[in-house]
Amino acid sequence: MGGRRFRGLALVAVGLVAALAVGGCGADADSGSDSAEPAADRGAAREQPAEGGADGDQAAPGGTGGADLRVDQRSIIYTGTMQVRVDDVEAAAREAVTAVTAAGGFVGGDRRTSRSAEARATLTLRVPADKFAGVIDRLAGLGRQERREIRTEDVTEQMVDLDSRIATQRARVESARKLLAQASSVDELVRLENEVGTRQADLAALEARKRRLADLTSLSTITVTLLGPDASTAEEEADLGFLSGLDGGWTAFRASARIALTVLGAVLPFAVVIGVPLWLLLLWRRRRRARRTPPPGLGAMPPFPSGPAGDPVSAPPPVPAARSGP
Repeated sequence: MGGRRFRGLALVAVGLVAALAVGGCGADADSGSDSAEPAADRGAAREQPAEGGADGDQAAPGGTGGADLRVDQRSIIYTGTMQVRVDDVEAAAREAVTAVTAAGGFVGGDRRTSRSAEARATLTLRVPADKFAGVIDRLAGLGRQERREIRTEDVTEQMVDLDSRIATQRARVESARKLLAQASSVDELVRLENEVGTRQADLAALEARKRRLADLTSLSTITVTLLGPDASTAEEEADLGFLSGLDGGWTAFRASARIALTVLGAVLPFAVVIGVPLWLLLLWRRRRRARRTPPPGLGAMPPFPSGPAGDPVSAPPPVPAARSGP
């Protein structure tokens, strides 16, 4: 009996182990198939971002381009200063005006001095910003370029700030107008009218600043100085040294002498009109005083003193000298 019972328990245990083994294999197979699908999905997902990554890299510059504008999208003020020495100032000035007009610009200022070989012309030219470099090169070809200076100023942030402030100010003006339409008393009406006027003035000032910046960015400014063959430059730096100091001292001396002579010439008429009569008056008074004063030694003798009866008083007798002892 004991052997049969032991064999029965052993068979039951083997059956349970086999059942557990079969169930475990099925679960592993199911879990393997289930995990294979997410793995494939994850692999595909990795491939898609990889492909999209290339597109993302290509789109990145476009995304950052909204913040970092291209040069042609920025508001930049170009300013140029040139000095060119030419043989004929008048002819060179005409060519400069022609070049600017052909580029779509205009002459903003013209100052000329005609003295043959020492002639000089200073032109202020306004040209479109996209034609700035071409006009600069055209002006440099008029003669021998002696100086060129180009400055740029990026005002993009100022333009953006002005746009924002203008939009805000317009909204404030509209809100003030709505409140003005709903005013119910005279005091409120007057107060709101003043507020609307103040806000409109602020808005006009902001719009004027924007128009000014827009003008400077759309039209660049070029100041060109055309010099004749013998014309001296106004920006020449003075040399240091003894001769320079001597020249400066001589110039200062001549300037001081001119000032002194000018003052003397201004005072001389007053000195003649007032000084001569005054001198004659002083001379006349001096001579008159000299006539009234008697010469020394011819004055009257003082009278002798008299007694009670009118007789002259005699002088006291002399005092005898004291005798000395034997």
